[in-house]
Amino acid sequence: MRTQRKFTVVIERDEDDYYVATVPALRGCHTQAKNLDTLMKRVREVIQLCLEDNQAAPSLELVGIQQISV
Repeated sequence: MRTQRKFTVVIERDEDDYYVATVPALRGCHTQAKNLDTLMKRVREVIQLCLEDNQAAPSLELVGIQQISV
């Protein structure tokens, strides 16, 4: 049995009202969907695919997210 790992998922909404999920700990690991239920299903799938490609993902801890206006 595999040990479950936890990943931080950053979710944003783009200009076309799609939800976009990014997993910062896994390079290139992102997906999108029109609703959050579908997004979460897809993000689980894409995490599994990313882990198959790279089993040695770094262990990162989310410190915070900031918005900055410039």
